[in-house]
Amino acid sequence: MTQTDNTRRIISDFILTIWNQRRFDCLDQFIHPSFMDHSLPPQLPADRSGLVQWIQATSVSFEHTTHIAEQVTEEDKSILKITLQLKHIGEWRGIPATGAAVSVVGYRYFRVAEGRIIEHWALIDGNSLENLLKQSHHGCKLQA
Repeated sequence: MTQTDNTRRIISDFILTIWNQRRFDCLDQFIHPSFMDHSLPPQLPADRSGLVQWIQATSVSFEHTTHIAEQVTEEDKSILKITLQLKHIGEWRGIPATGAAVSVVGYRYFRVAEGRIIEHWALIDGNSLENLLKQSHHGCKLQA
């Protein structure tokens, strides 16, 4: 298996196992000890514990599944275009649960070292999601 193939597999398995299944018991197989998350809110540590806190907080506000729409990988780097399928089940940004099912597009960028994720960046349009949940139909679309 090439380094590119290995990186692609690590990232796709991470999305499935950690984000979608929330199997935090498997975190060590994916996250490098020197992991740095460049996209977490400033009140969270930019490390492994911050990542877990962020996924747990997201899970309080939304039932969520991440789908990889596209993945481009070269050696130790991988960028994903993702679609988040969300159901708003708890308060988020001061908005009480609406029960709305929404879909949001975003991007995630990873760097792998020694067979594990060492860096992560994300760009998810939270403002469009907020507008949708506030009944301002800009950005994301409600699903039937």
